[in-house]
Amino acid sequence: MRFLPHTHEERLDMLGAVGAPTIDSLFAAIPVDKRLTQPLNLPRGKSEAEVARALGRMAAKNTAADTVPFFVGCGAYKHHIPASVDHLIQRSEFLTSYTPYQPEIAQGTLQVLFEFQTQTAMLTGMEVANASMYDGSTAAVEAVLMAHRISRRRKAVLSGGLHPHYAQAIQTMSQMAGDEVVSMPWDVHASEDISAQIDASVSCVVAQTPDVWGNPRDLTELANACHRHGALLIVVFTEAVSLGLLRAPGAIGADIVAGEGQSIGTALNFGGPYLGLFAARQTHVRQMPGRLAGETKDAAGRRGFVLTLSTREQHIRREKATSNICTNSGLCALAFSIHLSLLGEVGLRRLARVNHANAVKLADMLARVPNVDVLNRSFFNEFTLRVKGDAAAIVERMAARGVLGGVPVSRLLPNAGFDNLILVANTEVNTDDDRAALVAALEGAAS
Repeated sequence: MRFLPHTHEERLDMLGAVGAPTIDSLFAAIPVDKRLTQPLNLPRGKSEAEVARALGRMAAKNTAADTVPFFVGCGAYKHHIPASVDHLIQRSEFLTSYTPYQPEIAQGTLQVLFEFQTQTAMLTGMEVANASMYDGSTAAVEAVLMAHRISRRRKAVLSGGLHPHYAQAIQTMSQMAGDEVVSMPWDVHASEDISAQIDASVSCVVAQTPDVWGNPRDLTELANACHRHGALLIVVFTEAVSLGLLRAPGAIGADIVAGEGQSIGTALNFGGPYLGLFAARQTHVRQMPGRLAGETKDAAGRRGFVLTLSTREQHIRREKATSNICTNSGLCALAFSIHLSLLGEVGLRRLARVNHANAVKLADMLARVPNVDVLNRSFFNEFTLRVKGDAAAIVERMAARGVLGGVPVSRLLPNAGFDNLILVANTEVNTDDDRAALVAALEGAAS
């Protein structure tokens, strides 16, 4: 039997408090044709074994990334994760309370967060980092909100190289908050002049490197232009491994850095959970969202850890909070920290070089395929192909040949005129045989 704890009178009291005449009126914002008129047609309950078999049959319809040559990226990348990472995150030392409501008791958890922050700050070239966000797109949203608080302005300029999902998340937030967003035209060749859009009304510019098209960008001049007008530069990345080879965002003038940490320590996982990395200049630390773990000494002079800043709605009055995101990706942050520790600086740089070399090798092979052009002058491990014909259909035909050959841009930007473009990613897991299979599949699918 369903448990309905509220009486009719209590429901009327709650409706009166929110100013709604009936329960149905609470759903007035949902279009009538989208509302259910009867219960969902769902099967009756089954046993655990029956459910497992049914879900197994459904899962078998998927083509798993590990079973075929895989060149899909565009914000989520397939990298090798050592078995030791999954083993270590399951050790009892780390299986403590997920959220440290009484933080100083959970010294191990706080130390993990502190080390993660240190690694993130070093990786991004920034002075301070928080204890993680949900994912890269929500980190970008929080970065824009932070820039608005610092600049006391409410206008953001988005680069035409920003991942569409990140741009859409920022636009959704801004629409609800009544903030202004200027979106530059989509820029495949990284030739846009964002500086011309910056004036005294602009709070921040959000630019990505490598951008969604795969182009690494030197944002130094853009940072200077932002600072001349009192605006902040937010640098976004979706491929954390690229930071092992490219200049750190802090070195090119970033004020805030927001990115996706999935590439290090976290598998594809059908799109989540992922890990938002967030770092900033020390001068802006009190406007950072989320938590900040710090190092201190206890009464006996021993090294200890505390929550130095926790300006979230869990800890202070909601209207005073810098963020209303209610958790961080603690387990993914732990996996990130362990994987990065196993790699070390030398290992990360070597991994990044292998990624780039593999991608260069693949691009050279694909450039020789008839009716296929590589559009990038430079790239890290991902680049844009122009094909003759419908890219989505070509990708489907490659999939039918047992090769997951990339992401058609039309999937990200439907009706934007990019129906002949494919984003292709090549990481360290791809072999020469995989690359040969992609070339053969593309030749057959694009002919």
